[in-house]
Amino acid sequence: MHKSDRMMRTVRMDAYLEEELYDALTYNIQNPNASDFESKKKRIEDIGRELYDDGGTDAMENMFYSIEFRIKDEIGKDAKPYRSWWNNISPEWKY
Repeated sequence: MHKSDRMMRTVRMDAYLEEELYDALTYNIQNPNASDFESKKKRIEDIGRELYDDGGTDAMENMFYSIEFRIKDEIGKDAKPYRSWWNNISPEWKY
């Protein structure tokens, strides 16, 4: 695979993961008692692992930073407390 093809695939994957993370996290923030809360939480944790595997802690930080601002702007909630859901993925990630 050509280097530019890999880069485009990574950009598309990151955009897809960002939307999926945004949707799942927004849902859980707005529906803390939902019956599918734990399955959404697990998917959020899986996304963190995928990001770490692909780009390390920097990729995790960049994604969550972006999501925090979107959630604050779009639904007026704080996503920072949910950073701890990724604590067991990277030794550097401690929230």
